[in-house]
Amino acid sequence: MKPAPFAYRDPDTVDEVLALLAEHGDDAKLLAGGQSLGPMLNMRVVTPAVIVDLNRVRVLAARGFSAGAGFALGALVRQAELEDDSGFAASQPLAAAALPWIAHRPIRNRGTVAGSLVHADPAAEWGGIVLALDARLVVRRAGAPPRVVAAEDFFTGILETAVEPEDLLAEVRLPPWPEGARWGFREFARRRGDFALAGVACRFEVDGAGGGCRSVRIGLFGVGDTAVRARRAEAVLEGEAPGPEAFAAAAAAARGEVDPLDDGHASAGYRRHLVEVLVEDALADAWARDGGA
Repeated sequence: MKPAPFAYRDPDTVDEVLALLAEHGDDAKLLAGGQSLGPMLNMRVVTPAVIVDLNRVRVLAARGFSAGAGFALGALVRQAELEDDSGFAASQPLAAAALPWIAHRPIRNRGTVAGSLVHADPAAEWGGIVLALDARLVVRRAGAPPRVVAAEDFFTGILETAVEPEDLLAEVRLPPWPEGARWGFREFARRRGDFALAGVACRFEVDGAGGGCRSVRIGLFGVGDTAVRARRAEAVLEGEAPGPEAFAAAAAAARGEVDPLDDGHASAGYRRHLVEVLVEDALADAWARDGGA
């Protein structure tokens, strides 16, 4: 298979990228790692008139931590770069632990965080991760100030996001890690490296005074049209003392608030079952991680 003919542009600056997007709109596609775009071009799922290659725009490859802003990831930051970055693991342990579960190392060598988020496959790990971390996504457009979108407002449908044809997802911001926060990550796939049939990323803190859970965040992936923030499950656990009964109740709530796909890989009922099992397991793992009972 071969892609349909297209024009190729490789700008040097963000302003040039935005100008090309403003000029071509729906007729343009951005190329960063190409791990999703490449196959879609070859199968002619998409047939853009213009490919805009971001790889010469080196400012988009920046990544780094600051005490006030957390960890910022430019649009060209590769998964493997983060996987090998001990500073990233220290400042964002949940995301770092999830990285080895994303496809396979050759894919992570080229695939970018921003590219995965914009592609918005509902079974991709980054959807659940950014929901659990309350991430902020910086969207740029020619002639307009940067727009900051909360993770829970970012995904709008299957392979659809708040990023419009004239937009560039320029940066992903992961807020500073709360001191003492507990975290867990679980996913289930037929084979390691496949898209998950269901997965969960969770984080919560424990109130030092009363011992109850607070700031509970549970992000689910592989169980709907988009990644899902399990708000009812979060509410069940909020304020409760961490332990098996509270975790089981939250997991049951999560099972009841998802609307999974029913396809050739797994039935909707099986995915609901996986949600309950994985949420309970991830919460228990989070509590045990820092010495909880």
